[in-house]
Amino acid sequence: MGERGLKFYKSERVGDTMGPDGLIASDDVIIIKVNSQWDERGGTNTDLVKALIKAIVSHPDGFVGEIVIADNGQAQYGSRGTGGSLNWERNNAEDPSQSMEKVAQAFASQGYRVSTYLWDTITLKRVREYLDGDVEDGYVVYDKPDPETGVVVSYPKFRTKYGTYISFKLGVWDPTTRTYNSSKLKVINVPVLKTHAIYGVTACVKHYMGVVSDRLTNHNPHNSVGTGGMGTVMVETRMPTLNVLDAIWINPHPRGGPATSYEEAVRANIIAASTDPVALDYWAAKYILMQAASKLGYRDLSSMDPDNTSPRSFGSWLRLSMEELLKAGIFSTVDEDRIAVYVVRAPEG
Repeated sequence: MGERGLKFYKSERVGDTMGPDGLIASDDVIIIKVNSQWDERGGTNTDLVKALIKAIVSHPDGFVGEIVIADNGQAQYGSRGTGGSLNWERNNAEDPSQSMEKVAQAFASQGYRVSTYLWDTITLKRVREYLDGDVEDGYVVYDKPDPETGVVVSYPKFRTKYGTYISFKLGVWDPTTRTYNSSKLKVINVPVLKTHAIYGVTACVKHYMGVVSDRLTNHNPHNSVGTGGMGTVMVETRMPTLNVLDAIWINPHPRGGPATSYEEAVRANIIAASTDPVALDYWAAKYILMQAASKLGYRDLSSMDPDNTSPRSFGSWLRLSMEELLKAGIFSTVDEDRIAVYVVRAPEG
């Protein structure tokens, strides 16, 4: 990324991977948003998350911030029918026993402030913001649906294992000064690339279903994916600082996901990143999912084709999500001449 001007580390020092306009500062609080709802290949690769955390704590200025691996599996559906877990027995990793919790513990044992938070545990608790005098963990829920996409926006606020108060929307809360620091909170969005039974493809944009509370809002957010609702959620809460798409093992079977067993998964061995979640989803669907599905002999790829814009199709709702970002002044595109996606091959074994 650094070679093309996108620096990972924010630092006064200047180099290939660092600079004053870099993404991650040495004292940032970082939420690594993963997919926890499914075990085996349905969840985010824990080796990838481990490598990402290693990169963060290797900040050239010395990392003194905090990292939280988090997700809301909605306390429903999922591999057990009860929502997500950050401590699955069968994980997406070279060592299947390596859960997100074990990854966090490994770094915590080295003295880094790394922890997990499963938002399923607070997804049924409606709360107010810290500024309103409510210090309880839970979900802040908007009173009305968005007039364009119909989504009822909600987001978590919670206290980490290390005592840090976080509002996903407003930032890091200081109870002494009673102020939020929005710039200190960064979100790295790390979904796994899969097909989806209803919405065709699940990747960066749909991954924000793990930010909202579906159950507090009568399943409204999931129903609004097709109208661009996740774009609204990104705009109204917090845009990802960076999207890192896990395409090491993928599910390219048309409408076969989101659950993905070890046997169903196909190894693509790709990690792709972008600051634009829409662009990354477009590119990955077209050049990873569709190509893998074609190699398996599938002929009807319309459900995962980002250029298929029929009503409620993946291509349609992806563009509706993009329109939400554009209306908010956030650059987003499906124009291949303007897409910026950074791609690396994942090491095998």
